[in-house]
Amino acid sequence: MGSVTTPASDRRATISLFSRLRTADGQADPFPIYAELRARGAVSPAPWGGHLVTGYGTCDQVLRNGVWLEPDTSWREKQGERTRWSAPSAREISRTLPALNPPEHTRVRRSAGGFDRTTVEQLGRRVSQVVEGLLDTLHERLRDGEADFAALVGEQLPVATVGYWLGLPSADWPRLRELTHDQVFTQELLPSASQLARSDAALVELRAYFLELVRDRRRHPGDGDDPVSRWIRTWDELEPDQDKADEAVYFLALFVLLAALETTATLLSTMTLLLVEEPGRWGLLHEHPDLVPAFVEETLRYDSPTHVISRIASQDCLLEDTEVKAGEMVHLMVGAAHRDPARFPDAGSFDPRRKVAHLAFSGGIHYCLGAPLARLEAQTLLSRMIARLPRLTLVRRPAMAPRVAFRRLMNLDVSLT
Repeated sequence: MGSVTTPASDRRATISLFSRLRTADGQADPFPIYAELRARGAVSPAPWGGHLVTGYGTCDQVLRNGVWLEPDTSWREKQGERTRWSAPSAREISRTLPALNPPEHTRVRRSAGGFDRTTVEQLGRRVSQVVEGLLDTLHERLRDGEADFAALVGEQLPVATVGYWLGLPSADWPRLRELTHDQVFTQELLPSASQLARSDAALVELRAYFLELVRDRRRHPGDGDDPVSRWIRTWDELEPDQDKADEAVYFLALFVLLAALETTATLLSTMTLLLVEEPGRWGLLHEHPDLVPAFVEETLRYDSPTHVISRIASQDCLLEDTEVKAGEMVHLMVGAAHRDPARFPDAGSFDPRRKVAHLAFSGGIHYCLGAPLARLEAQTLLSRMIARLPRLTLVRRPAMAPRVAFRRLMNLDVSLT
């Protein structure tokens, strides 16, 4: 099958749209730009090669169909030495669980275990304790005027939760948070050379940190609840070479940290922004606290932490009416798909009473392993905010990081009413 040739005018127009997405206005409200992109059809050519997918149904189809694969190590090696896929950080991240394909994905996911009911209950007690402490700090700061919710709460809760679960010293948490923000560029849609360099440096440091953690935990195993020690025992049975076993555990620990910090922090701050920017929403939840879980789910639809998910065609196929060749990439524009009027009536309105489905945690075999933990943190925080705090007021609109795939609020300044 041949690729569709993109007219020069269409190519320039699409490049212009993505340039606008990186501006302050585009980051503050990318959804009108997504609407322009969606108007070109559920599937349209990407100017740099491959295809953009904006329809909800088509995105959902790709995520659930085994024809579509992750851009794994093998695929990246075929792209050549002078591409963004050859960057050391890109190759390192391709060995973590989300970037694997079967059968290796199946093997690693089974070894990871999951957040079963017992683990979630145990972490739930920890999350409740951390939330109470963070809200104490926030309330104290608010007595002096305004406070940055993102810095004091949104960024703190995920690292305190996963850091505790992995047994990481609290003194290390601030640096791990910084490194997580830097490494994300290698997973961005169109990273610059300088951004890739930041990711390369971050992953060198993260690799050294977690390999030392694994070696230390091998010398001094934790108790039965320690996931790192459990992974070591599991991989010692799967892999006779101890160095390879340790590296497999390193990639699991790295994956858990990266997945738990970046996207969950964005979820918590976005959820709070949606709560405080419209006074009626605070009152609604105060009167109907049973809507807290639905409020979280609608947040995940309305402005999900991840706006782009990429997949590779394993064979020549048709996507809608578009020919896609084996090895070609499709970019699932999840942020646009979540506003698809064909799937969501009044898609541009935030409605916590909506019976919502979304793709914020991906789908199919790559459905997010940490989704239960992210929901636990968001629901606990939202419930306690409504119960404990007077209504918060938004002081100013937050600044957004200039990204396309991974949303991040740089600040969220609030005050007490």
